[in-house]
Amino acid sequence: MKNLLYKDKPLVGLDIGSTDMKIMSIDQDKQYVTGYGVIDLDPLQIRKAFDEDNEYLLKNLKVLLERKLVGHLVSNRVVLGIPTSRTYSRTFTVPVDSESSLKDAVAIEVGQYIPLPLSLLYVDYEIIERNKEMLTVVMSAVPKKLVDNTLEACEALGLSVAMIEPAINAVARVLKDAEQGFLPTVIVDVGAANTDIAVLDGSVRITGGIAAGGNTFTLDIAKKLGVTLENAHQLKVLNGLASGPKQAKISAALRPSLRNIITETRKVIRYYNERLANDRRLEQVLVVGSGSNVPGIGDFFTNELVMPARTANPWQELNFGELPQPAKQFRSRYISVAGLASVPKGAMWQ
Repeated sequence: MKNLLYKDKPLVGLDIGSTDMKIMSIDQDKQYVTGYGVIDLDPLQIRKAFDEDNEYLLKNLKVLLERKLVGHLVSNRVVLGIPTSRTYSRTFTVPVDSESSLKDAVAIEVGQYIPLPLSLLYVDYEIIERNKEMLTVVMSAVPKKLVDNTLEACEALGLSVAMIEPAINAVARVLKDAEQGFLPTVIVDVGAANTDIAVLDGSVRITGGIAAGGNTFTLDIAKKLGVTLENAHQLKVLNGLASGPKQAKISAALRPSLRNIITETRKVIRYYNERLANDRRLEQVLVVGSGSNVPGIGDFFTNELVMPARTANPWQELNFGELPQPAKQFRSRYISVAGLASVPKGAMWQ
């Protein structure tokens, strides 16, 4: 009985990214946010904390819990999100008669596509589809050191980690419920420093990414127009790719980085179409994340990919009650942690 009660504890989302750390607690029955918070991180320091010494990670998690939390947490049991750029997710198919040797097939897939030896990785996999001839398997891998360091930091502060997943999976969970994510969908999650890309087709089938994001756009505008970073940010969020007197120069500044993102998105789409589609057609592109606040970015993706694209607004389902809400321009950065906090009850133990 004691064990069952422990497992029934409500879940809290904790997203440890490459530029910030976020936490959110949701009463799932009422879709009511009981608490949330964010703290910015130094990208170089957090990378070192993932790969070597977790002291920086521990220090900032402590500050987040003790000084940056708005409201309260429903429990100490967390679903932990880690940077998608540090994980490897692929979906592949194998003949049904090879199910007994599936572990070997996964090891071969790791050896072919992941630039780290199997001994340095935690690898998990799941059969997500089967028919008379083929099995469809989704495989995820993450460096052991990253997982071990984040777990140690959480446990040192009294947090019990129930589940770990790439942040893009949490984003997909929110979009699936709120933004017609039941359709075969390309997700483009534009963060501050990185853009993560995934195909959502029932589950996340393939991920990719590139080291360019909202901060990159700001730097590009500042350099091209010879303005301060503050002015460049204002031009990005107020003008962006929309029409206007400065549109030509701003668009010229943004286009190289955006086209690099498009190139990576096409690679992910091509992998899905060639290996996984099974006659299903990708229906939409959803652009999300803190770096997606560029007017006209949805139209840009529509024109480049020849597919309906739009920026997503997944917030209509959440109620902040009497808590002060995040400023409108910052709400998009919470989409991943909202997804982590929204894991369905019992989903991990069925």
